[in-house]
Amino acid sequence: MTFQACSISEGRVLYDQLAAVTPIVMALSAGTPILRGYLSDLDCRWSVIAGSVDDRTPEERGLEPLKENRFVIPKSRYDSISTYLSPEGIKYSDIDLVHDKEIYQQLVDAGIDEQLARHYAHLFIRDPLTLFHEHIYEDDEQNTDHFENIQSTNWQTMRFKPPPPNSPIGWRVEFRPTEVQLTDFENAAYVTFIVLLTRVILSFDLNLLIPLSKVDENMVTAQQKDAVRQGNFHFRKSLKRCPNLANGEARNGDSGCDEFELMTIDKIINGKDGEFPGLIPLIESYLGNVDVDIDTRCTISQYLKLISRRASGELLTTAQWIRQFVEVHPDYKKDSVVGETICYDLMDTFDRISRGDVGAPELFGKPTSKTSDVLLKKCREIKEEMKKVEAGK
Repeated sequence: MTFQACSISEGRVLYDQLAAVTPIVMALSAGTPILRGYLSDLDCRWSVIAGSVDDRTPEERGLEPLKENRFVIPKSRYDSISTYLSPEGIKYSDIDLVHDKEIYQQLVDAGIDEQLARHYAHLFIRDPLTLFHEHIYEDDEQNTDHFENIQSTNWQTMRFKPPPPNSPIGWRVEFRPTEVQLTDFENAAYVTFIVLLTRVILSFDLNLLIPLSKVDENMVTAQQKDAVRQGNFHFRKSLKRCPNLANGEARNGDSGCDEFELMTIDKIINGKDGEFPGLIPLIESYLGNVDVDIDTRCTISQYLKLISRRASGELLTTAQWIRQFVEVHPDYKKDSVVGETICYDLMDTFDRISRGDVGAPELFGKPTSKTSDVLLKKCREIKEEMKKVEAGK
């Protein structure tokens, strides 16, 4: 999911704030419990892809002394981010950032601030994966093919995308951990949730940042089997921003504004009275203060209801649903092997669900995003009231 920011500063804020929720959304969208024909102990694809595209040499992995290579690199090309980009994120960037010091100095000398310079100098510790003959000799003042060759082959949980040259497109951020779902409705729900979360973060001036080392711990937890219901994730206790005081001390009542604790995904998404507001209640509060027509609001409500019910465990994630399908299949021998017959039946069921030929109420209830056909009861009541008011005028 790629989001346009109104400025480079807003883009950096969104990059950081969304990075903190990447493990949460990955766990909520988990859909990859089968790997190479076996049920695995993972529900997500992330670490498997990270391993499959990990091109680090033994020297770069720290297994041998550096001789031919320049850096020991802690992560694969495909992994979580290693630094925040906004000024507020500096104190939470607690991971040792490996970067090319020459490139860093070149960027600083050109007027790039130190934080952003370190980010790009970090991306350029890696070699290009591909090179096309017709693009070897490029005018770097007119196009960015050489830059994108590195930028686009660092597959991290978030990507910070500068404006293309000679284009009206501005600064963008890309949210990358979400697993694809079986239906358009589910995919739309996750996209809508993240879009609205960006609006809430900016409109309410929220702060979701926690140390990046804790985000990495959350990434490990998020991939585990049934992480939505069984996992606990580091998250901020308060989403308000701490006051910037010269002496570094918080005012009375603000002492807990920068603390974090282990929470369930249900608590993070749906909140808990007196303890945590919850991301969806914050989104609902935001929607109550903006001008949204009734049909759109009802559609959004169905999307948010899906996310909420998955977070609470009332509905299954795709991964949980797949596990149940395999485990009750008559050909399954309780040995983790997903044989050809099971695989065929699973793919056939996927196809029929995605086409709408069969329902899967345990997976996503009985929704429809076409609200002119099916409206929630409350939405219908509101619509009728609006008609009466208009008729009275």
